[in-house]
Amino acid sequence: MDFDPAEIAYVQTTGVRNAHETPLVDATDETLKGYGCLVDDPKTFPIEIVRWPAQGWRQVDKNSGDQGGVTEGLFEFWWKGEVLYARNNAVGDSYLFGWSNWPEQAVETDQPGRMRHRALIWRANYHPDGGQLFYPLDGQTFVVPLALPGDHVKPESFVTFRCGGKRGLYIHPNIWHGAVVPLDDQAGFLDRQGRVHARVSVDFAREFGCYLAAPMRRPGA
Repeated sequence: MDFDPAEIAYVQTTGVRNAHETPLVDATDETLKGYGCLVDDPKTFPIEIVRWPAQGWRQVDKNSGDQGGVTEGLFEFWWKGEVLYARNNAVGDSYLFGWSNWPEQAVETDQPGRMRHRALIWRANYHPDGGQLFYPLDGQTFVVPLALPGDHVKPESFVTFRCGGKRGLYIHPNIWHGAVVPLDDQAGFLDRQGRVHARVSVDFAREFGCYLAAPMRRPGA
C-alpha cells in the first residue's frame, strides 16, 4: 500500500531497548467490562459523546457542548515487513504505530507472510470527547492493548485484548488504547468515533524507557 512518511501525524520516539510485555486476554463481554464491549451491528451501535467540560463554576448550557456528532470511515492497517502503518480516513490522519522488531533493526518489505510474535508500540492515547468503534471488515483476528482511565497510566496498566474478528470492539471515552494490531499483513476496519477526536497521549519510550509489547499469538498458539 502506498504511504507518504511526510503524512505521519506523530514522529515516533525510538532509541530504547526495553519492552514491557502485556498480558494477553481473549476479548469477551465479561473481560471487557469497564473498557467497552463487543459489537455485532456497527451501523446502529450508539457512540458515546462527552459534553464539553465547564472551565469554571458556570455550567455549560444544556443542549450544547456535545453537538459535534460522530464521524466514520475506513481505518486501514498494514504491515510493511516489520513496521506497522495505519491510515484513519475518518479523521484524515496517518500513523507509524509500531514494529515487530527493534525499530533500528526493523526491515520494511512488501513481501507477505513474515512471522511476527509481538508488536512494539511506542505510544497510546485516549479520547475525552467520545467512544470509538473498530469493526473488522474481513473477519480478521486483531489485538489491541487497553488501559482504564487515569493520566497516571503506566505500561503495567495495559492488557492486550485479542478479538476474533467476527465482532467489533467498542471502547468507552477516556479508555487508553494502543494500536489496533492485525495478525495478518493487512486489515481494514469500519471506524466510528466522536468527530472532535481529541487525543491525550502517553509516549512509552520517552516517559518509561520502554515499548509496550502486545503479543500476537493466535488462538490456540
